[in-house]
Amino acid sequence: MEFALLGWPEDDHRLRLDHRRFAYAGKFVMTSTGKAVVGDDGVVAAAAFDADRTDAETLCVRYVTVREDRQGERLGARLLRFVRERARERGYERVTIGVNNPFSYQAAYRAGLCFTGEESGLAELTLAWPGDRSQSRYQAGLDVFRERDLSSEETSFLADKRERDPPAVLSPPA
Repeated sequence: MEFALLGWPEDDHRLRLDHRRFAYAGKFVMTSTGKAVVGDDGVVAAAAFDADRTDAETLCVRYVTVREDRQGERLGARLLRFVRERARERGYERVTIGVNNPFSYQAAYRAGLCFTGEESGLAELTLAWPGDRSQSRYQAGLDVFRERDLSSEETSFLADKRERDPPAVLSPPA
């Protein structure tokens, strides 16, 4: 599995993903965001990111998508960790992402990001690195999702996570 940084926002990089296999595929054609990918048999996961418009020390991850047939392999979490490490190397003090479902929330936690207590956009919870990795903060974010109309898979997932500690942070990709 190879992780690659395709470019930073100023590099004007486009990435064409098959819209039948990737959610948010159209967002990766934009040239105003940086891109990172995971690949083995072609691109299996991608992330788009740019600097926060109000804080030059913060990198915002705008989208993470995993090819439909590769979901559940923790590729999104590993790619987000890869982007977090590249951002740190480039001098960013903070990395944020907005997530709108409990599976993305869990992936962001595995990448080392934590719930900030804030919501933004269209029902998105904001997670950031560095942050508070306490059980109470982790559960506070899950509680926000528990109040929503969810699929049976999401409801079952949240029930399994009740009163648990946050997941361990994955090691950075080699």
